[in-house]
Amino acid sequence: MKAVLEIRHDEGATTRWSQGVYEEIYTSKEIRHIDSFYRWLLERLDPRPGRRLLDISCGVGSLPRLAAERGLQACGVDFSLQALRVARQEAPAVRLAVGDGERLPYPDASFDYITHIGSLEHYEHPLDGAREIARLLKPGGRACVLLPNTFGILGNIWHALRTGRTFDDGQPIQRYAARLEWQELLTAGGLQVVQTLGHEHAWPRSLADAGWYLRHLRPLLRMLLSPCIPLNWANYFVYLCRRAGDGS
Repeated sequence: MKAVLEIRHDEGATTRWSQGVYEEIYTSKEIRHIDSFYRWLLERLDPRPGRRLLDISCGVGSLPRLAAERGLQACGVDFSLQALRVARQEAPAVRLAVGDGERLPYPDASFDYITHIGSLEHYEHPLDGAREIARLLKPGGRACVLLPNTFGILGNIWHALRTGRTFDDGQPIQRYAARLEWQELLTAGGLQVVQTLGHEHAWPRSLADAGWYLRHLRPLLRMLLSPCIPLNWANYFVYLCRRAGDGS
């Protein structure tokens, strides 16, 4: 993929090395968004109860937990054992598995819906991860993939203005690209992007999430300003996809 900005904390980083780092990360803290954010993403897929959903790199299982509450046959896969221990406690109705997002333990065309939220950019080989999404989608299935923008006006650009540096979230490998550059990666992986959205439209769906926004003013400001921000300047892109050549 051209014009990608990459940050590596170890030049010799491999998937196995990254796995060990994530075990340490999930032992000391959790990587998750508020439930309202995951509910907003699920609604973009318009999922029907009884159908199968896979959340790749599911972390502590928040999204598949909410999918199961909507009546979906929800599955989650991650390579962090510590993250899955938390997910098993919080999401007992979800079928969880240990797996590498570049080589997943499921047969072709297994899922009606696939979500891949803020993880593909951390893979050793993101193109392999995109190919796995396309491989696992059923005919007529849809995927939701979230990826970060190099030129997020309230993200990387604002951070660079304040600090003179690119934002680094501390994960082993981080990549940023612009909207069409990520789209080219997904296309090369066998996916067709049918719609692209900015990600800050997750209005609070509960009092708990409204309270979270009131305690975290920067995300609140991004949410309020997001309708005014051009798509190419969004912090993240949400790509709604289907398999290439699938006219369903």
